[in-house]
Amino acid sequence: MKCDIADRKLAGAGRLRVEWAERNMPVLRLIRERFAKEKPLDGLRIGCCLHVTTETANLMVTLQAGGAQLALCASNPLSTQDDVAAMLVADHKISVFAVRGEDNKRYYQHISDVLDLDPHITIDDGADLVSTLHKRKTLPKHLLGGLEETTTGVIRLRAMEKDQALRMPMVAINDSNTKHFFDNRYGTGQSTLDGVLRATNMLIAGSTVVIAGYGWCGRGLATRAKGMGAHVIVTEVDPLKALEAVMDGYQVMPMAAAAKCGDLFITVTGNLNVVRAEHFKAMKDGAAVCNSGHFNAELDLPALEKLTSHKRVIRHELVEYTLSGGKKVYVLAEGRLVNLAAAEGHPAMVMDMSFANQALGVEYLKDHGARLANHVYPMPREIDDEIARLKLQSKGIKIDRLTLEQKKYLATWEMGT
Repeated sequence: MKCDIADRKLAGAGRLRVEWAERNMPVLRLIRERFAKEKPLDGLRIGCCLHVTTETANLMVTLQAGGAQLALCASNPLSTQDDVAAMLVADHKISVFAVRGEDNKRYYQHISDVLDLDPHITIDDGADLVSTLHKRKTLPKHLLGGLEETTTGVIRLRAMEKDQALRMPMVAINDSNTKHFFDNRYGTGQSTLDGVLRATNMLIAGSTVVIAGYGWCGRGLATRAKGMGAHVIVTEVDPLKALEAVMDGYQVMPMAAAAKCGDLFITVTGNLNVVRAEHFKAMKDGAAVCNSGHFNAELDLPALEKLTSHKRVIRHELVEYTLSGGKKVYVLAEGRLVNLAAAEGHPAMVMDMSFANQALGVEYLKDHGARLANHVYPMPREIDDEIARLKLQSKGIKIDRLTLEQKKYLATWEMGT
């Protein structure tokens, strides 16, 4: 095991924060209690590439309670919470290969370190672990499959499947209703603005916020920004999503037009160079730009560098770019995930469902992975529904059940009057 930050004092701080997060993760706690009794993951080696946060720590402890051997690396160089990494090493003897601010070379070295565990199952956030594994000539025969957390990662995996490059079964955790309906909409919506406020302390009310992308993340972000008093503009390439944004009450226009009037720009598309040189040139003095998509490629920062005569760090995770002519543009968190680089990521209450999907997804692959072909699969509906049921139970909420008469009625095509 290698870890740069197995410091006892640091671990103590992480221990308290992980404990606080655990209070708001009742579904994962119920799964952990069952795992501890049944040991369904006994003997499994699991390689994980995830954001090293308090919520992820609770997932790791849950998987370990089920009998798994774990290795964890970061899925983003700026998302690691060093005290949490130290706690996992010191308290649970889990191999953690992550340190906040690691460079690109070290980032991929840590991915390689995780793969040295020779895992039966992988857990990914962005598909870097799986894509690195696929660069090897052969995959281990004992490999049962992997789980993918994010929209970006699922897009990559489906591209691999289309090109017949995917050599292992993958479960798209992101596509579970209890993941993207809640994590992407409520989690990204809140945590992104949290990151913006910590980096800038700007007033959202009265500001013009331009949101690039109206998927589940964009929807949640637009709702939260509007709720804080912002004038929200949405940019889209999908006509259906653009129409939905219009019907939800937002102004929709191309980025070329939005660039002229935005105070804050947030990208959540999962695509490349959404904000480019021509957009930076059109922005007004003092515009702030950030990204909440998985990779830092949504902002064309190399193009901005070429336009820049001078830059300086203004605040933590806030850099001022002075363009020729004197106009200033502010970039948050190096264009990386602003909700994790400048804040703490999603609230534990919403990650509870996301990581419940991961925990039960591991159990599903352990039982069924050997019989699955090399495709991207959705999480079985019954598991998704069970997570929703457990979440309602944890909140003390009861719902109706269909009567036998109602079930029979829905099952017949001869509908009566």
